[in-house]
Amino acid sequence: ADTLEGRVQSYLRGGAHPVHRLDAETTGIVLFAKLPYVQAHIQRQMQADTFCKEYLALVCGVLPESEGVIDAPIDRVAPDSFTRAVLSGGQRAVTRYRVEAALRDISLVRLFPVTGRTHQLRVHMAHIGCPLLGDWLYGEGSPLIARPALHAERVAFTHPLTGEYICVHAPMAEDMEGLIRG
Repeated sequence: ADTLEGRVQSYLRGGAHPVHRLDAETTGIVLFAKLPYVQAHIQRQMQADTFCKEYLALVCGVLPESEGVIDAPIDRVAPDSFTRAVLSGGQRAVTRYRVEAALRDISLVRLFPVTGRTHQLRVHMAHIGCPLLGDWLYGEGSPLIARPALHAERVAFTHPLTGEYICVHAPMAEDMEGLIRG
């Protein structure tokens, strides 16, 4: 199959171990390790909260506060469903956010997932009444963008072999950047 992991495997001639994943429509940084040991080490950093991920999102509406924390459990809507929702019996999910700009009826928000649940950022933003622009699964589609407006902008972690602090940035995707520029 023509997947990102397959392409990285081909480029490296084997040895591509995903550290984390993104939804297919999300742009930005995806981290791969060449060795399973390195993959496991970085994933332990993720569990110990020493791995930092930051996302940029365009959301519908104006958030109630300029920054805050969403602490709301997430679970599958039904056992065989791909769709998630905030449900009382779900796994704990925590997202910090900061509004970067208000653009008419859309806000540019920086999101910091503290936990890593499937669709966490999309579910949490919809839960507080500000779904991602173009998110047909947790909000509604948009004529302005053909996908959920979510971009993995930054990851930071400690290199497992050298101890060096690594910080990687990815410029915002053109479709989102175009909406901000107007």
